[in-house]
Amino acid sequence: MMRGAIFALLLAGQAAWAEAPSQSLVPPARPASGPAAIQTPLSTPAPADPIEQLLDNILRPEKRPTDTQVVQRTAAASSSITALAVARSRIPPERPQNLQRRNTVQRTGLATLFEAGQARTTARGSVCGVDTIKGVKLQPIPGRVKGCGVAEPVKVVSVAGVALDQPMTTECSTAVALDTWVRYTVIPTVGRLGGGVAGLDIMASYACRSRNNQKGAKISEHGRGRAVDVGGIILKNGETLTVLDDWSSRHGAIMKTLHKQACGNFGTVLGPESDRFHKNHFHFDTAAYRSGAYCR
Repeated sequence: MMRGAIFALLLAGQAAWAEAPSQSLVPPARPASGPAAIQTPLSTPAPADPIEQLLDNILRPEKRPTDTQVVQRTAAASSSITALAVARSRIPPERPQNLQRRNTVQRTGLATLFEAGQARTTARGSVCGVDTIKGVKLQPIPGRVKGCGVAEPVKVVSVAGVALDQPMTTECSTAVALDTWVRYTVIPTVGRLGGGVAGLDIMASYACRSRNNQKGAKISEHGRGRAVDVGGIILKNGETLTVLDDWSSRHGAIMKTLHKQACGNFGTVLGPESDRFHKNHFHFDTAAYRSGAYCR
């Protein structure tokens, strides 16, 4: 019965609509201006079917785009994104030559130990057959030029229980010589000054270069992994005895003893009085000479 009542109401509404065309919901057309507008009567358009009008008012989804439209939109979006990406992209830097050695240090956890200051106390990580030399073995370092390179390099972070302020890359003979110098010369010579020895200021180790970076000179022992440059001794109270400032200071006797006692332990020892290139550091290397150690 409910359906019948609704159908009757729709029929009644449609009949009423047909009998009263002047009440159409469609607004009349606006008259033209001028005399013609006065003489021409307004025409009333035929009323639309209310059912059709109702359907026309229902919101319908837009028509699906054709394949051509999809291709055009995709191409336009792609071109704009590509242009933006090119404008904002950054060219990655070249891969460093020592990338493999860096990965070795990260993989073994040595970098974490060094940053945390634990390299001096950890029970693991010894290299070169000496318990007090902490570090990791590296892959062979090929030389960029003839005369450079290290067949069995190590990266060391502490010797004789004393931390290096930056890792040192050398071969084992140099690492052992530095460990011996620190153990038997540096620690007892400095004694309790400033609370004792806390670390070494390492200025250079392996580097494929000529002597003193002079063009045309022979390859430096640094290029063979046999040399290390020490700029000073770091004390536990935070102060540093530097070669540059303390060679002639009230601590000069200590610095000169450190220089002198390194001779023989290393094959070459150079300091502030050797030449203008060594005013701020001790150069130590394990080169062998027929006449013995070269110390200046």
